[in-house]
Amino acid sequence: MVKQPSYLVSHLKVLGIGHMLLVAAAVLLVSLAVVRPASAELLVNMDLKQRDHLRAYGLAYWCLEQGTRVDWLLNYRGGSFLVHGSEDVATKANLMGVSFEVVSGADVAVIHGEIEENNMEIIVLEKAPKIAVYIPPTALPWDDAVTLALEYAQIPYTKVWDEEILAGALDEFDWLHLHHEDFTGQYGKFYGAYRNAVWYKAQQTRYEEAAKRAGFVKVSQHKLAVVRKIKEYIARGGFMFAMCSATDTFDIALAADGIDFLWEPYDGDPPEPDAEKRLDFSKTLAFENFYLTMNPLVYEFSDLDVSEAALPRGPNSHFVLFEFSAKHDPVPTMLTQNHAAAIPDFMGQTTGFKAEKVKSSVAVLAEVTGVGEVKYVHGNYGRGTFTFYGGHDPEDFRHNVGDPPTDLSLHKNSPGYRLILNNILFPAAEKKKQKT
Repeated sequence: MVKQPSYLVSHLKVLGIGHMLLVAAAVLLVSLAVVRPASAELLVNMDLKQRDHLRAYGLAYWCLEQGTRVDWLLNYRGGSFLVHGSEDVATKANLMGVSFEVVSGADVAVIHGEIEENNMEIIVLEKAPKIAVYIPPTALPWDDAVTLALEYAQIPYTKVWDEEILAGALDEFDWLHLHHEDFTGQYGKFYGAYRNAVWYKAQQTRYEEAAKRAGFVKVSQHKLAVVRKIKEYIARGGFMFAMCSATDTFDIALAADGIDFLWEPYDGDPPEPDAEKRLDFSKTLAFENFYLTMNPLVYEFSDLDVSEAALPRGPNSHFVLFEFSAKHDPVPTMLTQNHAAAIPDFMGQTTGFKAEKVKSSVAVLAEVTGVGEVKYVHGNYGRGTFTFYGGHDPEDFRHNVGDPPTDLSLHKNSPGYRLILNNILFPAAEKKKQKT
C-alpha cells in the first residue's frame, strides 16, 4: 500500500505539481490506507469485554438513525453488533464510551462461518423504531427503569398518556412501553399505606378529573378504554413492552371488562357480588385462572404475583434466561441476548408471575428455577407482540416509594437492564426474521 502514493508522486512531478502539494497528497493517501481499509467494519462486542453495554444499544440505534446498516449477531459474543459504518461510527462510539473492534473482510468471513456452524444467527436491523413511553404527565414518587435506560443509552422517545392514546396517537409509533401503571383504577393499591399522603391524594384527583374530561364516570372505566386501545394497537402490528404493575393489571382490566370489582375507596361504591366468578380470561394477553385480591387494604392485585415469596429470598436470588434456537426462534433469542445467563432478581409491585397462570401460547423467557415462578414472558396478538418483565428496577432489589432514581452510570454492564434494551431494538429487526 505504501508504494502506491510513491508511484503517484512520481507522475505528479512530471505534471509540474508543487512539492508541498505532492507531499500532502502522499501523506493523505498513506493515512487513509493505514487507518481505515475500505473493507473494515466495526464489531461492537457485547461480551464481558464491553465497557458500556447499555450505551452500545444507543450506538446501534444512532447508526440506524444515520441510515447505517447494523447486523445483530445473536448469541455471538453476548449478542454483538456488526456495523457497516464509517469513521463517524468509531468517533461516536468513543464519545459514548462503547468498546469496539475494527474487523477486516477476512475477519467478518470467519465470524459468519462461526455463526453458521453454531446456535447463532445474523439479524439485519433495518430502521430506528419510533418509541413511545406511556408515563404520567406529572411526577410521582418513583422512577421508571425504561426511561432511565433510554436516557442513559441516549435513545430518543416521546411521552404519551391517556388522552393521546384515546386520540389515536399510537399509530405514529413502532414500540410502546407502559410505565408502572395500575390499569384497574386502584391507584396502585397504595390506599392502605399512603391514602393520607399528599402525592396519593393529588394522583387520585388528577385521575378522576382526567376520567371526567374523557367522558367516564369512573377511573377504572377510563383506564379500561386505554387498555382496549393499546390492545388494538398490538393487533395492528405494534410492539408493546411492560414492567411491574403494568403487566398484570393490564390483563386484570381485560378479564374484568364490564365488571365492577372495586371497593368504595376506589370508585365510591361496593363491587358486584359475583365479580370474581365473571372474569373472562379469553380476553387477556398472557395470564389466566388468577384470583383477584379485592381487599383495598392489601397491597396486591391478584394471586398471579410472586412478591410475597420473592421478598424472603433477598437480593442474592437470581432468575435464569432460557436458551433458544437462534436460527429457528430468532424472536425469543433476540429478547434474551446477554452476557450473563443468571441475573439478580428484583422486586416491584408485581415482581414476577406464577408459572401455572401463564397461558400455554405465551413463551417464557426467564424463570426463577425450581419454585414455579417466571420473570419474563413474550407473546403474539394479532400482527403485533407483547412482552412482560416483572419487577421495578433491575439494579435495586427493593425499590421503595420515594427512593432516588438509579444512577445507570454505576451500572453500565447491567444484565437486567440489557433485557429492556433488547426489546427496544427488537422492532428494528428485519421483519421476515421476526416470525416464529
